[in-house]
Amino acid sequence: MNEAVETARLMDTVYRHQRHVYDLTRKYYLLGRDHLVKELKPPRGGTVLELGCGTGRNLIVAARHYPEARFYGLDISRHMLETADRNIEKAGLSSQIQLIEGDAGSPSATNALEVSAFDRVFYSYTLSMIPVWREALAAGCSRLAEGGRIHVVDFGQQGSLPGWFKRLLFSWLKSFHVTPRAGLEAELSNLAQNCGAELRFHRLYRGYSDYAELRKMQFENKASSDHRAS
Repeated sequence: MNEAVETARLMDTVYRHQRHVYDLTRKYYLLGRDHLVKELKPPRGGTVLELGCGTGRNLIVAARHYPEARFYGLDISRHMLETADRNIEKAGLSSQIQLIEGDAGSPSATNALEVSAFDRVFYSYTLSMIPVWREALAAGCSRLAEGGRIHVVDFGQQGSLPGWFKRLLFSWLKSFHVTPRAGLEAELSNLAQNCGAELRFHRLYRGYSDYAELRKMQFENKASSDHRAS
């Protein structure tokens, strides 16, 4: 069994029942999601992709906030996508949001959407659950349009919070197969260098959450930077 199939089965097992109460319970500790949505600011008629869309909560909030953009969501869990599809239909946003099942770590997972490049790609508390999280970031960057942005929010390393809080939180998260990524900033920095982008990284709520934006330079801007460097 390959890793993607194993991950899909695990996520379906974890969320088979949790998906029904996911949004109600997670709003108390998945901090920074609405901050991410506020900062998306896609261009008029732009395309936005969420990798690891879960129940569709973020897509619904974003679609309401940016009614002139087109949204796409990918998730590896069929159960989560079923819930997302119902939530999106109930919100009356089926014409603005399209879902697809697939592995976030695969650059070809969104090919069926027939979108050559996305203006925004975002990850909201998903990298800490994706075993191949580095590959998922690289896959998102590979589908990013010139001048586009990647947005990330996820659990931080709790650097300014009491040690006992970090130990308790990380132990509890582990029971849900969640691992906050200590190497997130370094990985994003490497990715920015490799794809000609600028990284902005912030720690929110005393390090409870990490928030990052990776801004891919437009070709003419990159050419100007290269010329000045030479």
